[in-house]
Amino acid sequence: MKRYLGIELGSTRIKAVLIDENCAVLASGAHTWENKLEEGHWTYSMEDVRADIKDAYAKLASEYQSKFGEPLASIDGMGVSAMMHGYLAFDKDGKQLTAFRTWRNTTTEQAATQLTELFGFHIPQRWSVAHLYQVILNKEPHVEKIAFLTTLAGYVHLLLTGERVLGVGDASGMFPIDSLACNYDANMAKHFEELTGIDVMAILPRVLIAGEKAGILTPEGARLLDPSGILQPGVPLCPPEGDAGTGMVATNSIAARTGNVSAGTSAFSMVVLEKPLSRLYKEIDMVTTPAGLPVAMVHSNSCTSDLDAWVNLLGEAAALMGAKFSKPELYDALYAKMLDGEPDVSGLLSYNYYSGEPVAGLAAGRPLFVRLPDSRMSLANFMRLHLYSSIAALSLGMDFLVKQENVKLDELLGHGGFFKTKGVGQQLMASALNIPVVVRETAAEGGAWGIALLASYLAKAGSQTLEQYLDGIFANSDRVRAEPDEKDTEGFRKFMRRYMEGLEIERAAVEKF
Repeated sequence: MKRYLGIELGSTRIKAVLIDENCAVLASGAHTWENKLEEGHWTYSMEDVRADIKDAYAKLASEYQSKFGEPLASIDGMGVSAMMHGYLAFDKDGKQLTAFRTWRNTTTEQAATQLTELFGFHIPQRWSVAHLYQVILNKEPHVEKIAFLTTLAGYVHLLLTGERVLGVGDASGMFPIDSLACNYDANMAKHFEELTGIDVMAILPRVLIAGEKAGILTPEGARLLDPSGILQPGVPLCPPEGDAGTGMVATNSIAARTGNVSAGTSAFSMVVLEKPLSRLYKEIDMVTTPAGLPVAMVHSNSCTSDLDAWVNLLGEAAALMGAKFSKPELYDALYAKMLDGEPDVSGLLSYNYYSGEPVAGLAAGRPLFVRLPDSRMSLANFMRLHLYSSIAALSLGMDFLVKQENVKLDELLGHGGFFKTKGVGQQLMASALNIPVVVRETAAEGGAWGIALLASYLAKAGSQTLEQYLDGIFANSDRVRAEPDEKDTEGFRKFMRRYMEGLEIERAAVEKF
C-alpha cells in the first residue's frame, strides 16, 4: 500500500492527512491554533509552527498505528501547504529578521498602491512584495540584511528538506507570475530593482510547477516531524503550495471555465480564465493554478469569524438554561434555522470585518451589527443575516468577473467550514452569487488532502497532466449541486444595496473606536 502525507497550516487549524494510492484517507491529525496581534501585526510564532506541526503529525501517526497495528515508518511522498502571502524574511545565515506578518495584515496600502501603478498589475496589500516594499518605505532596520523571503508553506518545506523552493501557485502570491514562463515576471522584477536596488529574483524561492520534485525529507526534517525516530527520511516532496492552490486541487477546479470558492476564516474564489481580463481591477488578484494557468482570485479577509462568535454566544445562552449539545449540533441547528429567515432579512445589517477589507475599501475593520427599529429581529433572520455578511465582500468581487468581464462559469465548487452543514451554506452561496454551487463528498477533507493529492501526483507526472490525473481521481466522487433560488437571489440583492449604503457606518466605527 502506498502512503502520501499532506500537511496544511490554515488560519485556525493545522491538519495532517495520510492517503493511499486511491487517494482515500488512511489517518488524520489536527492541531488548533490562533494568530496573535503583536505590535500592530497579525502573526504566528515560528516556534509554534515547529511544535504544532509535530503535534498534528503525532495524532495522525497514533491513529494510523491504532487502525493498522503498525507504526508509520515509511511514506511514499508528502507535501506542505499553508495560508498564502505575508512576509517571512531571513538573513544569509537563515535567521528570521522580524515576526511573521500574515495575509491578514492591511498595513501596506502605500506600497501596494505604488507597486500597482509601477507594474500596471494589481498588487494586493497581503502580497509578499507589498510587505517587502512597505518595510523599505518604512526604513525598517532589518532591510539591509534580507537574503531570503518565503511564505509559511515555503518555510516549513525548507525545515523539512533544506530546499528554498515554492509551487507556482503559492509563488504567485509573493510576486507576479509570467504564466508562459511559469516564473516570476522578469520585466516587473527589473522595474522593482530599478525602484529599490534589490534583485527580487535573487531573494525569492525558486518556482516549481506541480509534478516537479522539490527535494527529499532530510534526517533533520524527519526528526522535526517525529522526534521518536520512527519516520524514516528520504521521502520525496512535491512543491509546497498555498491554500488557494490546494483548494483548487481538492475540488478539481484547475481547468479553464472551472472555479471554486473556499469559505472559512477568510473567503476567496478562484476562477480559471479562458482569456485575460480586459483591464486591471483592484478587487481582483491574478494568481495561478499549481500548474501555472492564470486565475482570477477574489479574496475577502473576513468570513466566518464573526458568525462563529455569535454562534458561541447563542450556545452559551442555551447552555445557561441547561441545554446539552455538541458544537456540530449547535451549528447544524442554527444554520438550518436560517432557511426560515426572510430573503432580505427585514432590514438587519452586519459587517463581519475583524481586520481591513480591501474589496470594500476599508483599511481596518470593526465587527458591527445594526438594525432598524421596525426590523423583525427573529433568530432565523439573525442567522441568515450573518451568513449573508460572511460572503458579502466576496460577492462584490465576483460581480466584476461575472457582470463586467462576462466570465462564464458553469458552476462553483465549494469547500470550507461554511459548507459543513449540508445544504445550507451551499444553497445560500448559490443564490447570493447567482451561480450553481457544487459540494463534493471530499470537500470536507480540505487543503491537507489537496496537497497529499499533489504529493501522489509526483509518481504520475511523467505520463499524465495534473488535469488528467485529477479527472481520474474525481470520476466517481459523489457531488451535490445547489441551484440559485430566485427569491433568495433577489433578497440578497436588496441586502447588498443596504450593505453598500451602510459602509459609512463601518467607516465611522473604524474612525471612532
